[in-house]
Amino acid sequence: MSAEPIIYGLIFIAVLVLVEGLYLVAFGKSISLNSRVNRRLEMLEKGTRREEVLDKLRKEMQQHMKARTIPLYSLLAEKAQKAAIAFTPQQLVMIMGGLSVFIFLALTIGTATEVSVRVAMSIGMGIGGVFMWVSMKANKRMSLIEEQLPDAVELMVRSLRVGHPFVNAVSIVSREIQDPLASEFGVIADEAAYGRDIGEALKDMAERLDMQDMRFLAVAVTIQQQSGGNLAEILAGLAKVIRARFRLFRKVKAITAEAKWSGKFLSGFPVGALIVINVAKPGYYDEVKETPYFIPACFFVAIFLGINLLVMRVLTNIKV
Repeated sequence: MSAEPIIYGLIFIAVLVLVEGLYLVAFGKSISLNSRVNRRLEMLEKGTRREEVLDKLRKEMQQHMKARTIPLYSLLAEKAQKAAIAFTPQQLVMIMGGLSVFIFLALTIGTATEVSVRVAMSIGMGIGGVFMWVSMKANKRMSLIEEQLPDAVELMVRSLRVGHPFVNAVSIVSREIQDPLASEFGVIADEAAYGRDIGEALKDMAERLDMQDMRFLAVAVTIQQQSGGNLAEILAGLAKVIRARFRLFRKVKAITAEAKWSGKFLSGFPVGALIVINVAKPGYYDEVKETPYFIPACFFVAIFLGINLLVMRVLTNIKV
């Protein structure tokens, strides 16, 4: 019985844990989305100047899309930007390289596979592990922001109704809610305090996060600045729309979950069966491996499994 597939799985899990550990060690527990700590306020309370905090957070939020010229990094840049990964693009590339070396050494010690296979697996798992970690961070951060946004807009409405200007309302939101949205609005409040147009800052944030609800907020504020009107009433209506869209999105997500997981299961089952058979009976495929059709058949199966995943993703990707 071969234990190599199990070793591959354990090494990949170790890669994800290692990257998360490096991230927390380098930037502190407050950067974790699980802590829900207002990281901007924490830095200010430690005595860091407001300008330095603004520069640091703005760099984290914008640095990745500026580095799309780095080879292969363009595939990761959009996800890293949405996740606001504090690692610089160069550091992420170095981590990929370091993890690939670590995986190669682990495979050399724990398996007896050929050198070419170990090199390919090391590079694939090193890059794939970082990509998966960034993707999970981005998905979790965007989900939290979407969940927090209706409450944030309603807090702005209450602040406007008691007489605060809109800039002050944004600043209040940045202090009263939790991260990740608190730091995003904190950056906008700081930029507005230093003279930037708040409508423009909101628009940039909406484009950076690629959020339709945030675009609605930016458009509402910009139109009110140009034409006037009761911003509190406009935002109160917007909050209801955002909350209704969020409920509809959750409903659609629940309805399509079965189809999504069916597609993943149907694509993953042949691979899982192959691994189980190899572990239970390593010589099971020895006869067919020698035939000239084995490698082409493997490629065709892999291609069709990939197409199945893509088709199911397109069919269940319903925009709300």
